[in-house]
Amino acid sequence: MRVALAALVSVWAVAAQAAIEIQEVTSPGGIEAWLVEEHSIPFTSLEIQIRGGANLDPEGSRGAVNLMTALLEEGSGDMDARAFQEAREGLAASFGFRAYDDSLSISATMLTENREEAVALLRQALAEPRFDEDAIERVRAQVLSGIASDAQDPSTIASRTFMAEAFPDHPYGTSLDGTVESVAALTREDLVQAHRDTLVKDRVYVGAVGDITPDELGRLLDELLGDLPEAGPALPGEVPVALSGETTVVEYPTPQAVAIFGQQGLERDDPDYFAAYVLNHVLGGGGFESRLMNEVREKRGLTYGIGSSLVDRDFADLWLGSVASSNATVGQAMDLVREIWADVAANGVTEEELTAAKTYITGEYPLRFDGNAKIASILVGMQMIGLPPDYVVNRNSYVEAVTMEDIKRVAAELMNPEDLHFVVVGQPEELDGAAPAGTETPAPVAAEPAPAMSTEPAMTE
Repeated sequence: MRVALAALVSVWAVAAQAAIEIQEVTSPGGIEAWLVEEHSIPFTSLEIQIRGGANLDPEGSRGAVNLMTALLEEGSGDMDARAFQEAREGLAASFGFRAYDDSLSISATMLTENREEAVALLRQALAEPRFDEDAIERVRAQVLSGIASDAQDPSTIASRTFMAEAFPDHPYGTSLDGTVESVAALTREDLVQAHRDTLVKDRVYVGAVGDITPDELGRLLDELLGDLPEAGPALPGEVPVALSGETTVVEYPTPQAVAIFGQQGLERDDPDYFAAYVLNHVLGGGGFESRLMNEVREKRGLTYGIGSSLVDRDFADLWLGSVASSNATVGQAMDLVREIWADVAANGVTEEELTAAKTYITGEYPLRFDGNAKIASILVGMQMIGLPPDYVVNRNSYVEAVTMEDIKRVAAELMNPEDLHFVVVGQPEELDGAAPAGTETPAPVAAEPAPAMSTEPAMTE
């Protein structure tokens, strides 16, 4: 059955270049979803995001939502962990659960022939988790092992330190995994409360793609989510980015230093977002074609990789980048980043760079729609940031509409070289004006490759 499902996914990946028609569906119980019907192959993918996620951890219980989420497939109803996994495998269904800073993700793929049984099993996991003590201790040990491993990773230490300095009084400033102390102290009651607070209907967003009709999807949603609580506790509020343009050094014995750099970003619904998106592609988001990669790696050989990205969170926005270089040369790389940042802020980009960026961004976009699960994730992301269904049709026109004047204006207004903040982990040489970090080794964030530094699922860009 697993082989058959994998083959069907491959077939859909080839067929997905056709135009996508998004239908807005409301279940009899009032649950809203977006649907793309595709009846050529008999399976359906669901992507469910519930706004909130790890930012709902109570003070002193950091890591509760993450640990709770990891336990959703470790037994529910009258099934222990082994029985649940055997039942899922017998249905050739795929379930995934993950906590992010701003949401909780539920992914599912199921064959049409046993969709009802798969939905019933998934509903059981969501509504009736057991939180058995043996499962709690087994998964807790896995989380603690991950925390210990991350504490030895320079990239994770750099990310963690940067976020702590950017958001000192907000959940964004600490790891959603929690610390050794906070995770060790979590009780079963903490997990039950995290489940109650997080899995709620009024924050649900659903994308569905595959062999299912609107009426069938409506009934499925009520069966799957109808037993969840209506609402949860209040979410955190907006948080300012507390960066000052300084450099922080975390001493760590490694031959290659890692530097995270960044400044304030802009909201996804800002009218200038597409100009900033194209601008970032030229600056550091375009791989080997980007300005940072060309200047820092290709011309001077100071790094194997460097990049930047716009990071949009529910309550704050950043423009981030990362570079790794030897301890002897990381200072040179950082100085060059500052120079490039200042030059682009003052002079914008070239016509050649702008044309190449728009060609790449528009040409690559259709390739994202190459499977049910990916399309379902895009549908959810669009809903969560308030985009209309016709965005998938119009998106490239927004990119094409970006002019050189837009780029110059946004670069001048948004890029702030004096506010570009660096965190360096290693034993860097010749860094002027760098401030040492605290004496305690910082707890890591969830392992996520820089420069994105985002623990959110891929949305639309």
